[in-house]
Parts: sequence; structure tokens; C-alpha cells
Amino acid sequence: MPVLSIIACRMFEDELAHVLSSDREMEQLIVAEGRDSYGLLRKLKSGNCLPRTAPLDRVPLLLGNGHVSGSGFMKLTNPLLMLPFFRKIHEKMKLKAAQRVTVVVNPLRLGLHDDFDLLKFEVYGKIREMAAFSDGILIFYCRCGEALESLEEDFSGFECPLYYLKDGNGEVVADCISAALGGNAAYDETMYACRGTGALYFTPMWASTWKEMGEERRKSLNYDDSYLKDARYSRVVKLDTGLSYDPDFHKNISEFARNFNMEIVEIKGSVELAEESYRTAKKGVIQHTQE
Repeated sequence: MPVLSIIACRMFEDELAHVLSSDREMEQLIVAEGRDSYGLLRKLKSGNCLPRTAPLDRVPLLLGNGHVSGSGFMKLTNPLLMLPFFRKIHEKMKLKAAQRVTVVVNPLRLGLHDDFDLLKFEVYGKIREMAAFSDGILIFYCRCGEALESLEEDFSGFECPLYYLKDGNGEVVADCISAALGGNAAYDETMYACRGTGALYFTPMWASTWKEMGEERRKSLNYDDSYLKDARYSRVVKLDTGLSYDPDFHKNISEFARNFNMEIVEIKGSVELAEESYRTAKKGVIQHTQE
């Protein structure tokens, strides 16, 4: 059974919950246990998607158990394969199984964004660790500034195929706002249209975590958010992707706008880029295992 692993930024929690709970052809879903998985698990549950959970180092055991079970079934049915009728059924079962993917998800903590070297170290380390049991890995991250801009080059020719959040031009998206707008070109167009006015762009996850991230930065980096009260920052952009996991989206945006005396502007986003990247990764691991 093909295994697609996903190393995910928590900023993409909503998009990830959406693509996973919408996948009705998945064989099974396993989410690595940890405090950074709680939000994803809650959102999956709201979409009637109930994954298995396990510490990351025990995931190979879950995958191995399924494989042993399949082998036992094969031993029982081997004598029947001499009969054309059962052989035909067996071939259909094999073909169907080859099209169904087991997905393993490992969300990483938000605070990694405060240290590009640490973010790179963690993502690269998880790639090497999860490659041991994966037929492909989808990196549910953007370039994140300098942190992951060379990831594709660094892992070219890696034994486990890697897949990325790419736009229609085949570019890895610059950041989560670019992903929500549909790609780097759409992001550039939006920024150009808003030139002359300082604007901050908030997806639901950004809106729900700005306080948490600010507190973490203040503790570790002596962070000062007074720059947000600069008159040059006059707008907060509410980027609506159409997902409804966070009922407090508008409330969170309004609180931020009041705190920093900003006007709220709403624009439409989408989850098409996340959906297409997930489909591409699934198709890739299926083809990889059939080669």
C-alpha cells in the first residue's frame, strides 16, 4: 500500500484538514501525536474524519502491522489463485489497493518561524526520518523566506520523492498568503494593487494565532510590536479562503484592527492550490510504487 507522508506547517492547518477530510479514497490516515497536532485533529473530527494517532517513532509499527496482515491473507488465498475466477478477483483487489494511499501527517510547531536555521534543521531532519517508511513526502510548507528556498535543490535525487506546494507556474509558493491567493503571480498582483498603503494579510490561522506568536517572540527575541502602530500600516486584509473551521475569524480580525487602529479590507482567496498539490503528491506516490 503506497504511503504518502506530509510534513506540515501549522499555518496550513485549515487547508490540510480540508484536503484530508475531503479524501474519500484514502486507505487510512495517521497523525503524529503531539501538542501541535491538537488543532488539526479537532478540525478533522469536525469533518467526520477520525485518524489513528501514534508517536512518530511508532508509525512504522502501525504501517508494518497492516503489511503483515495483508501477507497472512495472501498465504490463505494462494491455493485459490490456481482457479481463474479467484485469480481475476485477486488482480482486481491488487489494482484497487494500489490506488489507495495511506497518509501520515506530522505537523510542526509555529515557533520555528522565528529562527530560519532551526526551521530548516527541523524540516530537513523530518524528511530524512520519515523517508524510511514513505513512498513520497509532501512538504506542506512555503519557501518561508530563506529557510526553505533551497530545499528542492538540496533534495534533488533523494531516494524518496518530495512534493511541494506549487502554483500553476510550477513555483513553490513564497508564503501562506501567496498560497491562499493562488500563487506567487496572484500575490504580486495583489501587492501591486495595494501599493502605497501598508497592509497585513491574515488568513484564519494567522488571525487566531497572532497573540500566541507575539507572546512567544517577546519571550525569546525581546520582540516589540509597536511598529504595527506606525501610520504606514493602515490596513489589515481579511483573506477568506472559504473554509469555516474558525468561527471567530472576524472577531479575531476586528480585535487586531482595534488594537493597531487599522481598517479591515476583505478579499477572496481559495484552497485550490493546496488541493492540487495534494492530488499531485498522491498521484506521484501511486506511480512511484508501480514502477
